[in-house]
Amino acid sequence: MVHYSWPENAKMLQVRKITILSTLCFFFCSCAAVCGLNISTKCAQDAAMFLTELKKSQPDQYAVLMYDAFGKMGSDVEGGNVNRVGSLQECLSVEGPGFGGQYCQVFLKQGALDYFVGICVPDSCDEADVSTLIVYGDFLQGQTPFITSVPDLFISESTLGIFMTHCIRNNITPDLSAVVCLCVCIIMVALPLVVTVYVAVVQWNNKKEAQSNVDPANYGAILANSSANQSKECILLQNTQVQECDKEEEHEGRDTGRVMSFLHSLSVRFSGVCFGDGVCDSVCSRSSYPCLNGVRIFSLFWIICGHTVQLSAWSGLDNRKRWRVAVESNPLYVVAFSGPVYLAVDTFLLIGGLLSAKSFLGCIQRSKDKPNLRLIAHFLFRRFRRIQPLHLFIVCAIVTLFSFLHNGPFWFTAEDQILNCKAFWWSNLLLINNLFTITHTCAPWTWYLSVDFQFYAATPFLICLYTLNKRVFVSVAFTLLAMSCISSALITAFLHLPVHQPTTLEYESYFEYYYNKPYTRYGPYLLGVLTGIYMVTKKEALIKQRWQAAAGWLVSLSVMAVIVGSAYMLRGQGSPGHAVYQGLHRSLWALTVAWLILACEEGYGGFVNRFLSMRVWVPLSNISFACYLVHPLLILLYNSKQETLIHYTDLNFLYLFLAHSALTVVLGWVLTVLIEKPYQLLSSSKA
Repeated sequence: MVHYSWPENAKMLQVRKITILSTLCFFFCSCAAVCGLNISTKCAQDAAMFLTELKKSQPDQYAVLMYDAFGKMGSDVEGGNVNRVGSLQECLSVEGPGFGGQYCQVFLKQGALDYFVGICVPDSCDEADVSTLIVYGDFLQGQTPFITSVPDLFISESTLGIFMTHCIRNNITPDLSAVVCLCVCIIMVALPLVVTVYVAVVQWNNKKEAQSNVDPANYGAILANSSANQSKECILLQNTQVQECDKEEEHEGRDTGRVMSFLHSLSVRFSGVCFGDGVCDSVCSRSSYPCLNGVRIFSLFWIICGHTVQLSAWSGLDNRKRWRVAVESNPLYVVAFSGPVYLAVDTFLLIGGLLSAKSFLGCIQRSKDKPNLRLIAHFLFRRFRRIQPLHLFIVCAIVTLFSFLHNGPFWFTAEDQILNCKAFWWSNLLLINNLFTITHTCAPWTWYLSVDFQFYAATPFLICLYTLNKRVFVSVAFTLLAMSCISSALITAFLHLPVHQPTTLEYESYFEYYYNKPYTRYGPYLLGVLTGIYMVTKKEALIKQRWQAAAGWLVSLSVMAVIVGSAYMLRGQGSPGHAVYQGLHRSLWALTVAWLILACEEGYGGFVNRFLSMRVWVPLSNISFACYLVHPLLILLYNSKQETLIHYTDLNFLYLFLAHSALTVVLGWVLTVLIEKPYQLLSSSKA
């Protein structure tokens, strides 16, 4: 035990007095300073109280929590761990004397390095107050500022600049547009369910009326349809008089029977909605091409893989530089990072062109007339009604989900989607959102629907030209294909675009002028139209001998390997090789996939055809449209709700891909059952 003498106690009292006086002086000086900096009075008082409390030897718990919630520099800065997220939930849990905690992000620029720091401030402060407090260095722990710059060991520039401050509120205040979108989503989901219940009630009433027409004196009478005279007759199984029974028991039995009969009818209708109408059917129709199911599904999962990797990396990794080095040195990542991941979209365009040509040729054959404007208008309007209900539901779901759910540290991905969908929803309605810049696009992945519909609208005119003059048709098709390839090459050459997914400076130019524009993506779709015309109108097989099939497979697989490998080698930008690659690789890829489809349909697919035509792909193919639309929403929602940076490892990204894929399939089935199929049947019944 240590004993203190009286002089030492007096000295301690003297120190305490000095500490109290300095604390009061600091409090009043802080209030005067912040009030002189045009900060709200309440914010100034609360900030000064927090900072004063923090300087005590044993500060109150709320001050400790607020300080602990500040983002602090971690390890592996060299690997890209520069963002300091802090703790959102810890900050929001703070209950101070007269104020609560508010999580804010300060976006800083230090030379060429951009990063953000999460801080915890009183909820009485707004963004302008927080920026002022930081600029004038009021957030200090002793002589050390809460927000420190990246050490000069990693970057030569030490000057910090603030270009934005954003605070996340704890309360949700959705605006009118969010409420309207929520109502639209509810109505779109409820309408098919109400119709299903109505149909079940009608069928139950019809069944009850049919049963009431039977003479009750003849128990067991069954109505049967006679195939000979198409009339109904009663076949008596028993001719026993119905005995009188207790009236109450009879009435109670009738009510129970009616309820059970109605529930049975309702369950039949719901099972028909959920599992009928071809959603979970594993058998292809005779007029379809079975191998397309496997091609479509693997292309879908390829796209999900690419979006999982790229959207997660863009949102925030704590080892971004190491991820970049890994994907550029590991050939396995060529399918998820570089340009070839988007060859799956070109596969979709090829399939779309093939099926559009097949569909319009079928319309001409069924109408038994030459193509006319009425037939073309009906063809296009039917397609519009086919894709738009689910498309618009996704747009409304984006506004609803991101408006009603709490924001996280990575709020900016959700915020961009909300603002764009509120301002440019009409471009999605008109299917022209691909003509705008990526920064002004609602649900950027839906550019494919716009491009597909624009190409779909051109198909009838190509078919009409084919029926009128085949030589002119070939000339026009060759010219369009050449123009698409040349425009892609020229844009790449003049803008010095990379062949893989760009970042930073090239990002906006890549999407504004190249990636989602119809004049650069028409090649694969046009080749699909040509393939569809050939497969519908052919009179004999293209492949007549086995050596032709073997040569075709060898060439197509070799071209696929060259396309994928070249994208992996062309990492830089600005060379003539980049322009040549961008001009040719999409159309060449479409040619190889067209060969695969043709070989499978003509009996030269072998085990490839057997694998792609497996029945397991049919139900997945039926929900592929909904899966494509919903999977980026799931990824964005997951990333925006993260409270820490994602750590890159191969295993982590594999688990993310598998989880996103599984949840996509489940929600894709739900959306197909509740939105896509019911409205598709409605449009087909009116057509």
